[in-house]
Amino acid sequence: MPSKNMKRSIAIGGHETSLSLEHEFWSGVKEIASRRDLTLSQLIDEIGTGRTGNLSSAVRVYVLEHYQAEGLRRRAVAASAPSQAK
Repeated sequence: MPSKNMKRSIAIGGHETSLSLEHEFWSGVKEIASRRDLTLSQLIDEIGTGRTGNLSSAVRVYVLEHYQAEGLRRRAVAASAPSQAK
């Protein structure tokens, strides 16, 4: 079942803007901001800096790339861990 877009207003770069994301992407960007000890506005402002397209798309790509990189890091750690087999 497709996720419904949720539109929210957020202040970034000193002005109000609206951002429309699926619930899963809102959850992801909030979690990433929390882990980085940033406000949601700070992280979205950072994501939006230097973007060439739509802000909502930039946030989706950022969240996707974050979790892809996290998965790669976890696999690398698991691969380098000593084997438990005896």
